[in-house]
Amino acid sequence: MSDTRGELNRSRHDTLRASLRRIWGLVYRHVALYRRSWPRLVELMYWPILQMVVWGFITTYVAGMQPGTGAVAAGALLGAVLLWEIALRGQMGFALSFLEEIWSRNLGHVFVSPLRPRELVAALMTMSVIRTAVGVVPAMLLAWLLYGFGIFTLGPAVVGFFAALIMMGWAVAMLVTALILRHGAGAEALAWSVLFGITPFAAVFYPVSVLPAWLQPFSLAIPAAHVFEGMRGALIGGHMAWDHLAYAFLLDAAWLAVAAWVFMRQFEGARVRGALLNIGE
Repeated sequence: MSDTRGELNRSRHDTLRASLRRIWGLVYRHVALYRRSWPRLVELMYWPILQMVVWGFITTYVAGMQPGTGAVAAGALLGAVLLWEIALRGQMGFALSFLEEIWSRNLGHVFVSPLRPRELVAALMTMSVIRTAVGVVPAMLLAWLLYGFGIFTLGPAVVGFFAALIMMGWAVAMLVTALILRHGAGAEALAWSVLFGITPFAAVFYPVSVLPAWLQPFSLAIPAAHVFEGMRGALIGGHMAWDHLAYAFLLDAAWLAVAAWVFMRQFEGARVRGALLNIGE
C-alpha cells in the first residue's frame, strides 16, 4: 500500500513539474520578446507614466486651490489613478499576450504541443503580472518623487487592492479573449477599450453615492468599485473598510468563474471549427 501511495505521489509530482515547465516555456517565450526589444519595454511604461504626470499636475493644482481638503482630494485622485492602472495593465497584459500568439500565427503551434488551456491561462496571468509590474512600478516611483505620494501609506491593505484589481483585469481579459476566439480579428479592439468602458461605473474617481440610485447596484457588482471605496475610506476617512475588500474578492471569484466558463466554451468551439489555426486571418 505504501509503495502504491509513493508511486501516486511521484506521478503527481512529475505531472505538476511537467505542467509548470510548459507554463514557464510560454512565459519565457514572451519574456524573450521584451528582453530583446527596448521599444516594447518603453511602451509598457509610457502610458502609466504619462497618466501619472498629467494627473499629478491636476492634483497639484487642486491642492493649491484648497490647501486643506484639496490636498486630501489630490491624494485620493493620485491613488485612484495608480490603482486603476493596475486593473488596466493587468487586463491588457493578459489580452495582448494572447494577441501576440495570434499576430505571430503561433496559436496553432502552441496547441500542437501538450500545452493545456488552463496552462495557457496560467501563463497569460503570469505575463499579466510581469507586464503590470514593469509598467506601474515606475509610475509609483514618479508619484513619490515628484508629488510626495506613496501608495503604500495605505498599509498592508494595498496588497489586497492590487490583487483584487488584477484579478478583475484577468476576468475581463478572459472574456475578451473568448470573444476573439469566437469572432476573430473583429474583436481585437476590445483588448484596448473594454475596461475603459467600465470606468464611469467603477467609482474610480468618485464615490458610488454620486451615481444615480438605479445605477448604484450595477456599480457595486463591479469589484473595482469596492476597492476604490475602500481606498477613499483609508485616505480620506482614516479607516480601512475591510468589508469592501472582502466584497471585492468575492465578486472577483464570481467574475473569474463566469469568465473561465465562457473562455473554455469558446476555446472548445474554436478547436472544433479549426479556428485556432486561422484566427486573425
